[in-house]
Amino acid sequence: MDFSSPSADGFSFPHAYAVLDRAGIRLLAGDPDVVFPLASVTKPLVAYAVLIGIERGIFRAEDTAGPPGSTLRHLLAHASGLPPERGGALAAPGTRRIYSNFGYDLIAEYIAEKSGMPAAAYIEKNLFLPLKMDTCTIRGSAAFGGYATLDSLMRFAAELLSPTLIPPAALKAAASVQFAGISGILPGYGKQKDNAWGLGFSIRGTKHPHWLGSLFSADTFGHFGRSGSFIWVDPQVKRAGVFLGARNFSREHIAFWPALTNMMRSG
Repeated sequence: MDFSSPSADGFSFPHAYAVLDRAGIRLLAGDPDVVFPLASVTKPLVAYAVLIGIERGIFRAEDTAGPPGSTLRHLLAHASGLPPERGGALAAPGTRRIYSNFGYDLIAEYIAEKSGMPAAAYIEKNLFLPLKMDTCTIRGSAAFGGYATLDSLMRFAAELLSPTLIPPAALKAAASVQFAGISGILPGYGKQKDNAWGLGFSIRGTKHPHWLGSLFSADTFGHFGRSGSFIWVDPQVKRAGVFLGARNFSREHIAFWPALTNMMRSG
């Protein structure tokens, strides 16, 4: 099969990316059938599976989860006060945006308790299988243990553009700011005075610096991962972009992602 070559984008390692709108694929570069690690792009997959469970009455966003005073909503929005890795709370729930892998591992425990099956099995049954994300797996941590091909991640991006597993209003709410106006660290980019997050999605807002280019609307939502991966949706232009690669997040990504994402949004 002949794949478009991701030429002239500046990257020195194997990678693949795509742009979609509601009509289908607008741009495809690289091999869509190579499996790459997702790292923290795993989190929006987990969060979306939780949203499905909320719609079906299996989970409740206001259920107690995490440290005292925290709910499932706090964990999804990195507002529980838990540290990045396992440990006691560093702040009261809802007062600081502390990006927490530990919080997502607790979400996996919550999923297992409420659904009666391991989190990875629940996510496969309720998200991966319905969307035919047949190469997507979660191995270990629900915070960063995902693996997928570009083809599978594009299927998730298409779902974010035109939801079929949850009502559009539920996705709009999840992509809206939760616990507004709190500060925190955007991993790889430093402290943000207003570190806006939804339920599993980072919201572009006014963050600076940022991995997305300057053309993106404040309502853009998505996620990037330490593996050098990302997914974004800009509701203003009704487009989504995905990127996977064979090198962990580095200065190379910081240097080239803004121009690449601008091209993906407007090209």
